[in-house]
Amino acid sequence: MTHTIRILGIDPGLRHTGWGVIELSGMRLTHIAHGVISIDPKLEMAERLGGIFEAVGELARYHQPTASGVEETLVNANPRSALKLGQARGAAMAALAMGGVPVAEFAPRKIKLAVVGTGTADKDQVMFMVKRLLPKAADLKSDSADALACAICAAHHLPTDLKRGAA
Repeated sequence: MTHTIRILGIDPGLRHTGWGVIELSGMRLTHIAHGVISIDPKLEMAERLGGIFEAVGELARYHQPTASGVEETLVNANPRSALKLGQARGAAMAALAMGGVPVAEFAPRKIKLAVVGTGTADKDQVMFMVKRLLPKAADLKSDSADALACAICAAHHLPTDLKRGAA
């Protein structure tokens, strides 16, 4: 008998947080749903973070994932932007933790490696491979494609106890 694991992937952002849900059954990946949480950039920071927290919590309650994957914040040339993005990531991770969903964190390079086969892939290559691996995923926006890529990466790196159904 094959054990099915539902995985929620999150690509955090203050304006647009991508999300994607897949199922892993044996070696087969199946697209379940995807979308983007859009937060009004005119809101105060605390309200924006609260919106992300609430929306991710609702996704976890609705889709009932067994596991989740969240993309790590890439510290780039602008530390202020990285800090703000880290806050959005923290709101999403806290919502998942409050829902009892185990959270795995993945660097962008590791996600690209899992999906495309190279850690230096560009966004177009990631989207192309997500569509190839999940043919039912239509009308993908970049944020959703990145979230589904994160979910695929999480599927590749699941702890052994989850794969065996002992979760």
